[in-house]
Amino acid sequence: MRKPMMASLALALSLVLSGCSTLEPRSTEVAPAIPSQWPVAATAGAQGTATAEVADIGWRDFFVDPRLQAVITQSLENNRDLRVAVLNVERARAQYRIQRADRVPAVGVQGQMTRSGGDAPVTEQFSANLGVVEFELDLFGRVRNLSQAALQQYFAEAANRRSAQLSLVAEVANAWLTLGADREQLRIAQATLATYEDSLRLTEARRQLGGASALELSQTRTLVETARTDVARFAGQVAQDRNALVLLAGGPIDASLLPQAEVTDVASVRPLPAGVPGDVLLRRPDVMAAEHVLLSANANIGAARAAFFPSISLTGNIGSASSELSGLFDSGTRVWSFIPKLNLPIFQGGKLRANLGMATADRDIALAQYEKAIQSGFREAADALALNESLDAQLSSQQALVAAAEQAQRLSQARYDAGLDSFLTLLDARRTAYTARQSLVSTQLAQQSNQVALYKVLGGGWHERG
Repeated sequence: MRKPMMASLALALSLVLSGCSTLEPRSTEVAPAIPSQWPVAATAGAQGTATAEVADIGWRDFFVDPRLQAVITQSLENNRDLRVAVLNVERARAQYRIQRADRVPAVGVQGQMTRSGGDAPVTEQFSANLGVVEFELDLFGRVRNLSQAALQQYFAEAANRRSAQLSLVAEVANAWLTLGADREQLRIAQATLATYEDSLRLTEARRQLGGASALELSQTRTLVETARTDVARFAGQVAQDRNALVLLAGGPIDASLLPQAEVTDVASVRPLPAGVPGDVLLRRPDVMAAEHVLLSANANIGAARAAFFPSISLTGNIGSASSELSGLFDSGTRVWSFIPKLNLPIFQGGKLRANLGMATADRDIALAQYEKAIQSGFREAADALALNESLDAQLSSQQALVAAAEQAQRLSQARYDAGLDSFLTLLDARRTAYTARQSLVSTQLAQQSNQVALYKVLGGGWHERG
C-alpha cells in the first residue's frame, strides 16, 4: 500500500509546487509623453456645473431626449457590430478557461480490452484505470504565465466591447442629430422655395404689365431654381441619414422616434474632465484594452523565458487489470503506475531564443500601442475641448447673424416695394438671409456633435446603471 500512497503524495506535491515561480518581467516603464494639464481651461466653475468623472455618467443621464434614448436602446440590442464584440468576449473567456485548466491535473477514467493471438493461443486482458496524464509541474511559471496572458486577453476583449458600445452610442447620437439637422435644412429650403415661387409669380405678372425687366425676372428664376436644387439635395440626404440610422439600430425605427427638426440641446450636462489628463484618459475603454494587451504580452515573455529551463510532467494511474472481464475488480487485480518525465532543452536550433525575441518584440509593440492610445486619447479630448468654447461663440454669433439678416431682408423688401432700392439689393438680402439660416443649422449640429464627441473621448457612456 505504500507505493500507491507515494504516487498520491507526488501528485499532491505537484499541486503545491505548481506556479510557485514566475519569470515574467516585474514592470514595464510607460512614457506616453502627454502634458500634465489640459491645453484649455475646462473647469466646472465656468460652466456652473458640478464636475464629475465622465465615465460615471451613463448615456441615459447624458442624453435628454427620450426619442434618442429609445433609438440608442434599440441599437444596443440589435446592432450586429456590437453583437460581434460581445461574442468575442465570450470566445476570449472560453479561451482563458481552456488555458487555466492546464494549471490543475486532468483526472480521467480509462477502460481497455486487449485481445491478441497468432501462433500462440488467443489471450485477453481487461483493465480499468483512474489517473493523471502528462501534468506539468509549473516550477518556473510557464503554465501560469500562459494562463495570465489568456486572462489579460479576455479583459482586453471585455474593454473592446465597452469601447464598441461607447462608439455605437456616439454614432447613433450623431446620426440622429444629423437626420434632424438635414430635416430642418429641408424644411428651410422648402419654405424658401415656396416664398421664391410666390415672388416669381408676382414678377411674371409685373413683367406682363411692364413693371419688371427681363433681368429681374431671370434673377428671380435663379433664386427659385437654387432653392429647388437645395430641396432635392436635402431630400436625398434625409433618406441617406435615415438609412444610416436604421443600419446602426439593426432594424426599422418607429417614425415617432425620429427627430422632425434640428435638436438644439442634446446633452443634460456638459462633459468636463475631472482631474489631470492621465487620470481621465486611463478610464477610456480603448486605453484599458491596450493596457491589458500589454500585460498579456508581458506574461508571454515569462512563458518564453521558462521554456529555457527543465520541465517535469507526471503521469500516474491506479486501477485494476484482469484476464477476465468478470474478475476485473476482484482482489489481487489492483495495479498502479507512476511515470515522471523530465525534459531538458539542450539544442533547439535557436527556436527558444527566437520565441523569446518574438515575445519581447510583441511586448514592445504592445507598449508602443498603449502609449499611442493614451496620446491619441489626449489629442481627441484636447481637440474637443478646444472646439467647445469656439463652437459656443460661433453659435452665438450665427444666431445674431440670422436675426440681422432677416431684419435686413424685411427692410430691403419694404424699400424695394417703395421703390427706394433696386431688385439687386433685395436679391442679395434674400440670399444672405437664406444662407445664414442654413449656416445656423450647421453650426447647431456641429456644437451638439462636439458635445457627443467630448463625452465619447473622455470615456463616458459605457458605465450605465441597470
